[in-house]
Amino acid sequence: MTGFNIILVFAIILFARLGVRLFVKWKQLKNESSHDEDEKKEDSKTRE
Repeated sequence: MTGFNIILVFAIILFARLGVRLFVKWKQLKNESSHDEDEKKEDSKTRE
């Protein structure tokens, strides 16, 4: 059972790291896309 516990803890740590990386990337992409949309709105206002 000890070997199984070690493998289980290792897997949990890897999945937690993966989840954190995905969440951070998602937040960055979300911020960049909202920033891009704001720039497009400003560009359209200046062209009018």
